Parts: sequence; structure tokens; C-alpha cells
Amino acid sequence: MEAINPQQTVDVTQPVNAPTETETPPSKPIHSLVVDTGPLIKNDPSVSTLLAQAHELYTLPSVISEIRDAATKARVETTLLPFLKLRNPKPESVKFVTDFARRTGDLEVLSRPDLHLIALTYELECERNGGDWRLRKTPAQKGVNGKAPTQETEKQSDAADQKEVNAEDPKLEQVASDQDGTEEQNPTEPDIPEDSSKVEHEAQEQPTFQQETVTQALDTLSLEPSALPTTYTVPDDAATAETKAHEEEADDDEGWITPANLKKHQAKDQLSAPEQPIQKFLQAALLTSDYAMQNVTLRINLNLVSPNMARITRVKTWVLRCHGCFQITRDMSKQFCPRCGQPTLTRVSCTTDAGGNFAVHLKKNFQWNNRGNVYSVPKPVHGTANGKARGPGGGKNGWGRELILAEDQKEYVKKATDQRKTRQRDLMDEDYLPGILTGDRSGGAPGRIRVGAGRTVNSKKR
Repeated sequence: MEAINPQQTVDVTQPVNAPTETETPPSKPIHSLVVDTGPLIKNDPSVSTLLAQAHELYTLPSVISEIRDAATKARVETTLLPFLKLRNPKPESVKFVTDFARRTGDLEVLSRPDLHLIALTYELECERNGGDWRLRKTPAQKGVNGKAPTQETEKQSDAADQKEVNAEDPKLEQVASDQDGTEEQNPTEPDIPEDSSKVEHEAQEQPTFQQETVTQALDTLSLEPSALPTTYTVPDDAATAETKAHEEEADDDEGWITPANLKKHQAKDQLSAPEQPIQKFLQAALLTSDYAMQNVTLRINLNLVSPNMARITRVKTWVLRCHGCFQITRDMSKQFCPRCGQPTLTRVSCTTDAGGNFAVHLKKNFQWNNRGNVYSVPKPVHGTANGKARGPGGGKNGWGRELILAEDQKEYVKKATDQRKTRQRDLMDEDYLPGILTGDRSGGAPGRIRVGAGRTVNSKKR
């Protein structure tokens, strides 16, 4: 048996501890991407883009069943479904997202699949990052829940090492305290003379040097036409004209919509700006075009991705704000305030940034128009036992016969129901007649229900 040299064992074990390969960054910027129904139906982004940007694609089983179009469903099932992972979130995640959306005011416009998609993103984010340390629990929370687990473990290990050192060498603390005491009793004067003299000397020399250069430049100036040009030359008129022409052409090209910048203008029209390219590796992200989902996602501090595969950092959308009680609702079809019941809802813009801050942008000098708010309501006319009314009623020409003043009036409920049925009307129905025959000039889609008597109620001759 040959004896093993201890030097050889060191040589063998040394390359094992050393890193043999450098850590390469991941090839795809997203690990888990949750896809909404909209991108699947529109095929924007395409399947190849999704596979090139994310390692794993997730969605809900109910999302596939929402696709009603046969061609779209066949395309999704053949091209994208083999790469999708169908998964439902846990009840705890759904409860957290539901409570969060209720506090932000988005719960009334979010459907059940929307809440489950956000809950699935929240669940994947917690799994991939080892907890919800980078998220928020309430909309009013300014910072995140905590720090990364790696940072906490490093701090704990450093504190433990420091305690061990202090326990082993208790004399070090006494020596350090003695040194501090001596330094306080005998403070040392800073070494200023050399540095300060150098700085003062340079400060004195600098203006003289600049003055000499100026005097030399002035001496070289000459008014004769044969003199050589000085350093400050004026550009030719032709060169300036060419540069101006190029700038104007560039400005004209920027204003036109061309096939090259079509995607750029489409992204600008969508109110999901600004967008930033994905610069770091995202553990989990949500791909959706729904503004309510984007608002809740950003306020939780989840990663949000646009169809252009760019990270969305601020969402701009529109809400309805009551001018009387300042209640904000996201249901854009409402005409009465859900809190005070008055028809005082105004359409305002709002933004949500990456920090979870929600801001409403109001007009600077906005004044509410009170014209037409005060008028005399016509006296109602009672009916008869046989159901026949005594007269038309409602003032002259019946202008106030069906005045709508509140949301719970039977006239408003009846008109809202009729509009809902009109939207669901089938064009192949035998009883359907076009507007040119019925005299309907509403433009196809039903308009908003008229509330009150209008602005010009007091200027009419009744």
C-alpha cells in the first residue's frame, strides 16, 4: 500500500470548493406567467412570444371554457393548450384578493375568474419568493411587508458571530473603550497646512492662467478680410438650412403612422403607459388588459405585463366620482351615486403607480353647472277605477309625465331593462326591424337614460 501524501489531498480537494462554472442568467425573463382570457382570444401576444418569454404558462380551467368562438377555441386547444398548466388557486389566496379588491373599490367590476387569476398570481409569487415579503396586505400600506429572507438570515448570522466574538474576548471591549476615552481627552488636530496651502496656491494660479489665454485670443483677432478665421466660427447658411430641413423631415416622420411605428402608436393609445422593458428576472407575472385587474395587481405589488411583454409600472384609467359626497365607483354604466343616490357622477381620470399609490386627477377650475336643477314638477293625475286616466297630465304636451329623479323609480327600472334586452337582440330574429323602418335614430346602440327635465327646462314655453 502506498502512503498518501497530504499535499496531494489538498490539491485534489481544492478545485471541488472552487466554482467551476460561472452562474449564467436565465434565458427567459419570466418564470411563471398567468394568462388572462383576452390575450388568448386576440392572440396578442402570439404563442411563440409567450413561449420565448416565460418558462411556465398558467391559467384557470374556467378561462378555457369562457372561449365560445369555435375557431378561437380550436386554435387555443391545438397550439397553446399543450403548453398551458391549468390550476385553481387556494381559498386563502382568493379570500385575500377579494378583501383587497373590496378595499380598493374594484370588487364590483371584477368577475369571479378575474379574482381567481389575481389569486393564482399571488399564490405563485409567494411560492417562488418564499413568502409575501415583497407584497402589500392593505391598499393604504406605503412599504412592503418585509425584507428578503436572504437578507434577514445574513443579518442574523452577522449578529450571532459578533456575539460569539464578544463572548470569547471580553477584553477587546475594555481596550476599545479606553482608546475612545483617550481620543476624547486628547483630540488630535487635523493636518491642514499642506493641503490648504496647495488649494490656495491653485486657486490663485487659476484666474491668471485664464486671463492669459483670453489676452492671447484677443491679440490674434483682426478686422482684415485676409486674416485667418478665429476659433469661434459662424456656420454657413447652407449647413444650417440642411440641418433644419432634416429636423423638419424627422418631425414629420414622427407624426405619421406607418407600418413601422404602428405597434408603438397602438401601445400609446392604450392607457397602460408607461411601460418599461423587463430588466430583471420576474418570478411570477400576470398578463391582462383589464384595467380593474391591473389596478388591483399593481396595488398588491404583483408583477404586471402588457401584451407587448413590457412591464407596466403605472395604470391610467377612468372612474366615476360623485361631486356631492366624493364617492368613487368603477362601474361606468351607473348614472346615480351608490352612496347618496344623486345623479352627480362625473367622469375623471385616475392613475395607479408601481408604489401602489392611487391618485384621482381633477380639473383645476371645475365648477358644477346648476342650470336646470330647480323647476316645478307637474302635478300628477290620478287614474280611474276602470284604468282610464282623466287626462294626459305631466304639464303641457306631457313633458313631465315620466320624470326620472331616482334610481329606484319604476320608470328607470323599466327603461334599463328594455336597454338590456336591446343589447342582447338577435339580428336574425324574425321580429327584428331596422331603425329605418321603426324610426329609431339612436345610432344602433341605446344611449343613456335621461335623468331629470334637462338643462333647458325653465326656458321652455309651457
